[in-house]
Amino acid sequence: MFRRSMACALLAGAALLLPAADAAAQQTLNFSLGYFTVRGEDARTEGDVINANSTFLAFDVSEFNSASIGAEWLVPLGEYIEAGAGLSFSRRTIPTVYQDFVDIDGTEIDQDLRLRMVPVAFTVRVLPLGQRNALQPYFGAGLGIINWRYSEFGEFVDFGNNFEIFEDQFVANGSETGPVILGGLRFGGETLSVGGEIRYQSAEAELDDRFAAPRLDLGGWTYNFTMGVRFGR
Repeated sequence: MFRRSMACALLAGAALLLPAADAAAQQTLNFSLGYFTVRGEDARTEGDVINANSTFLAFDVSEFNSASIGAEWLVPLGEYIEAGAGLSFSRRTIPTVYQDFVDIDGTEIDQDLRLRMVPVAFTVRVLPLGQRNALQPYFGAGLGIINWRYSEFGEFVDFGNNFEIFEDQFVANGSETGPVILGGLRFGGETLSVGGEIRYQSAEAELDDRFAAPRLDLGGWTYNFTMGVRFGR
């Protein structure tokens, strides 16, 4: 599924970006280093597995916030419009224990939760002051394709079998699509640009009955520091 989604995404990106090559005054290869924050407990989708797990495991939803790295190719579509195609990566592992249960020897029942996301985003942004201005605020939107992997591994309590404790690993993965919105400010020179950006993504995944809830909310905010290398005419 991920390969099919990636192929469609790359074709869409090529269709979007290649016609702009002739009009491109200066293209940019943009790199980002940021911090991804998941949606809060009260904002997550109904039936979210992370919210469900937090009712009996000792962790806070915000512990899934994580560092993020990414790269993006930016192509001008005239003086005030810019198209982008890029990807980013984030992963976070949360060590936790059962809140109300311990093993028969009094030790904690340990379990780890892990969420990995690789969003691919195709965006169009508006630069109100234009491409040639040294100070370049921008805002935009687009489509995100989020490749994700969620896993729970360690010790589990079987509530339906006399509270038996067992070791196992449960993994789910896939690719989901959703909207992306962004805004930022950058300072552009002849060969380099630097700036800051805020980006929001929204999507949710379906899980099977091995997990405590049927959905996984993939939405959240990313706060990026960006640096671009400029080339072209």
